[in-house]
Amino acid sequence: MKLEKIESKIAVLPVDNIDTDQIIPARYLKSISKEGLGEGLFRDWRLNADGTPKADFVLNKPEAKGVQILVTGDNFGCGSSREHAPWALVQNGIHAVISTSFADIFKGNALKNQLLPVVVPADAHAELLKSPWATVKIDLVAQTVTLPSGRAVEFPIDAFAKTCLVEGVDELGYMIQQEPAIAAFEAKRVGSVNTLR
Repeated sequence: MKLEKIESKIAVLPVDNIDTDQIIPARYLKSISKEGLGEGLFRDWRLNADGTPKADFVLNKPEAKGVQILVTGDNFGCGSSREHAPWALVQNGIHAVISTSFADIFKGNALKNQLLPVVVPADAHAELLKSPWATVKIDLVAQTVTLPSGRAVEFPIDAFAKTCLVEGVDELGYMIQQEPAIAAFEAKRVGSVNTLR
């Protein structure tokens, strides 16, 4: 899936230091497949012990239907390095998470799995925390987030990760796209080696 622009209501989960075990509990890590992990997203926060939804959890509210952007507290995705966390978010339709900071390993895993981690300044973050269910626009190409007030703020992203997200490929897919250029280089190199003999 190509991620160029996202326009969506935001769900606000204003909790700092949400770790990957809270995003998806360890009991869901037995699978090496991405399939079916969505049901484990925030499992212990989202559902009661009997499996019924907790009405007060943000993603269970009727307004959360169709939400693609999650706004969280600082240091989102800390803890273990499980790739299952971004898988579970994406399977639930979340394509971007906005925070003031992300754990490095989570950020790397997110970028490799079509989940955009967006770091915004504290003042922009404060506006978003006060604006649950407001519509926000993210333009990955321009690297901007348009806040509910209409103000656009820039966010940083690694250039290679940006290219992969915009083109809708992972690292391997990107390399496969370069196959013609690699073959041309190899043919030229082999030709120059033969000329030297």
